[in-house]
Amino acid sequence: MQVFPLPQVSRTVHLFPASVSGRLSWAQEFSEGSFSWPSEDEPVEKARPVQILVVNDDHTFELDEEALNKILLSDEVRDREVVALSVAGAFRKGKSFLMDFMLRYMYGQELNTWLGHYDEPLTGFSWRGGSERETTGIQIWSEVFLVDIPSGEKVAVLLMDTQGTFDSQSTIRDSATVFALSTMISSMQVYNLSQNIQEDDLQHLQLRLYKKRLMVISFCVQSLIFLVRDWSFPYEFNYGLDGGTKFLEKRLKISENQHEELQNVRKHIYSCFTNISCFLMPHPGLKVATNPNFDGRLKEVDEDFIIQLKVLVPWLLCAENLEVKEINGNKITGRGLVEYFKAYIKIYQGEELPHPKSMLQATAEANNLAAVAAAKDLYSKQMEGVCGGDRPFLAPNDLQNKHLGLREQAIKLFCGVKKMGGEEFSRRYLQQLESEIDELYINYIKHNDSKNIFHAARTPATLFVVIFIMYVIAGVTGFIGVDIIASLCNMVMGLALITLCTWAYIRYSGEYRELGAVIDQVAGALWDQALFRLYDAATSHRHVYHHTFPAAQTETNKDTGKKK
Repeated sequence: MQVFPLPQVSRTVHLFPASVSGRLSWAQEFSEGSFSWPSEDEPVEKARPVQILVVNDDHTFELDEEALNKILLSDEVRDREVVALSVAGAFRKGKSFLMDFMLRYMYGQELNTWLGHYDEPLTGFSWRGGSERETTGIQIWSEVFLVDIPSGEKVAVLLMDTQGTFDSQSTIRDSATVFALSTMISSMQVYNLSQNIQEDDLQHLQLRLYKKRLMVISFCVQSLIFLVRDWSFPYEFNYGLDGGTKFLEKRLKISENQHEELQNVRKHIYSCFTNISCFLMPHPGLKVATNPNFDGRLKEVDEDFIIQLKVLVPWLLCAENLEVKEINGNKITGRGLVEYFKAYIKIYQGEELPHPKSMLQATAEANNLAAVAAAKDLYSKQMEGVCGGDRPFLAPNDLQNKHLGLREQAIKLFCGVKKMGGEEFSRRYLQQLESEIDELYINYIKHNDSKNIFHAARTPATLFVVIFIMYVIAGVTGFIGVDIIASLCNMVMGLALITLCTWAYIRYSGEYRELGAVIDQVAGALWDQALFRLYDAATSHRHVYHHTFPAAQTETNKDTGKKK
């Protein structure tokens, strides 16, 4: 069993969106709604808990993909490795209360007084006293914190709050599903317990991890932290990490005289997590437990609780102890975590708990989709540097060569990622990647062609040619007395002129873009099918003429040489 080391005093941590240095009051700043996203062009938005997993009244689950994408697919997060920390456990045991102190630390850790003033109310994730549940589903804090870890990399720290288990409105399946999802998504999960780690707590943990599904879950989960709240036996095991480590070793010890069922429970838990640790917390005090108007002010909390809180939160969140999310040995980025969220929620949509095979397949599917997304993103970024944005027009042959080279790089990246499911399973995702890259290439061709001044002028040039040809034909046929054809040509010429004016207005105003696209398509088809063929035929006729009368071509070349 491995435990986390105690935090070091010195560390450098950078936050997203901005450092809170100079803030006098975390709670005051939060209540004024001053937290904003990093882009100055975007409207200021207050940081808040975002519901990403919704539990409906009919006990079905729904993933809010739009909210999830906004958080995990932002420019600052999508390609960074993710540390996902969640708190789970029975309802009304102070999970959201603890999460809000984690927020205070993340916003104010550069200050020695990150806990704030003793007279500040506690804000952040919604919480309250009482006996009824507050949090439902899974919530994520809308701001992701960027932290420099000792390896030199900057990781994205995601804080998740989960629905408490065993409340009066949730079924056993609801509780098991929320717990399993949060466990499979998290890299560090705090298992919040009250007063003690009892045998039924361990059995419930085993049940929620699905005894027959541990092989699948072991691909995904990493660290489990038992947080025992309201610990009443400090004379046996001291508060904090040291006492918790000794207490956990005693609770999870496997001995020969234990019943086989008890041994299996402990073996299963050990097999699921790479790191297991424990922290013992004292009771926050009677004022907290009995005051219906308690709003989190530290002046009403017992000093023993505050002392241990100052140790617990930095121990969990200091840069040295942050653990990046890994699945099957692959470190997961924000973009990859989105794919795992979507894959896992699908298998929990039915009325029955998913079969191990379904869970393994969903994990393998998300694993391959994350590799596809990473490879496609590499291709897109490189192609943007070649012909995207304000880059100048690139010759079609050069663009194709760049495409082929980058396509090969993307495929090599996909094949180099450690994937689940086997080679045969991954082959269809490789085909999907190739298909999506080819679609992107077609779009880049169109974008590149739009920068070609001759290509951009093809529509008006085609219409001008049509107008000119119709004008000439109308003049000739009118001169020789074929008025019907002359009138028809005049009508076509007028229609082409109106179309040209309409196209010019659309390009100038940006309105009726669909009509403009139709005009471009018709003009392009007319150019490709008629005018270009006429030009090609004329060129071929000239070639045949010179081949038939080589003397004329020789005389022309001599005349040209004399002029030179």
